[in-house]
Amino acid sequence: MLKRRADRPLRTEDFQGDVIVRATAVRKTYDTGQVQVNALQGIDLELRRGEMAAVMGPSGCGKTTLLNCLSGLDEIDGGEILIEGVDLTELPDRARTRYRAERMGFVFQFYNLMPVLSAVENVELSLLLAGQAPKAARERAIEALDLVGLAGRADHVPDELSGGERQRVTIARALVNTPAIVWADEPTGDLDSESADEITSLMRNLNRERGLTFLIVTHDIAVGRRTDRIIRMLDGQVVDEQSVNAPRRELSHVHASHVA
Repeated sequence: MLKRRADRPLRTEDFQGDVIVRATAVRKTYDTGQVQVNALQGIDLELRRGEMAAVMGPSGCGKTTLLNCLSGLDEIDGGEILIEGVDLTELPDRARTRYRAERMGFVFQFYNLMPVLSAVENVELSLLLAGQAPKAARERAIEALDLVGLAGRADHVPDELSGGERQRVTIARALVNTPAIVWADEPTGDLDSESADEITSLMRNLNRERGLTFLIVTHDIAVGRRTDRIIRMLDGQVVDEQSVNAPRRELSHVHASHVA
């Protein structure tokens, strides 16, 4: 893992072409008024372009907080995060929102689909909000649904779709802008085992065939084993990293007894 030099901050020119995410000494604290929760405690992490990685660990360990901070949905209290060499914290709110819309895709456990809109309307909505012409937005939305095997269900509203089909719609929505990276938070958590396997296979195929970069937060070891790398967290820290089908690499600053 590359470290920041002590005499200067990271700069865009420090990046090799295949590094898409670099987090250095990232800290996040939640203050409830009665207690402070150190959700992230000095996270160092890199994600390479075209990689599919899983973040795993027990509930409350900081997995979703890490995803939200890396993607710029939450602000950090210390450290630095660069996405494609861009420090999102230095962008104005509008520019940061536009960057997320243009360069990132999001897949959530509970779909977040508009119930009154059809599948194709859900997928094209972000394009329309970004100012794309309706005809072009509809064509791109149909292409995205076709990519996930749902072109034939484009006119169905979410209540007329199975859980697995709804998640395919959210993946199509995440892909419609051709993002640099897709963030997925428990994408199989609300699915039965068969649908979960189908969604995992879909993401893996999109990763391998299209070179899409995925960072997936999951409790499901079956999902983790289908990725390139498992990043394990405990108490707001990355405690080890393991390339799938390769020996686990324990991090030197964490006692081995903490490794799940």
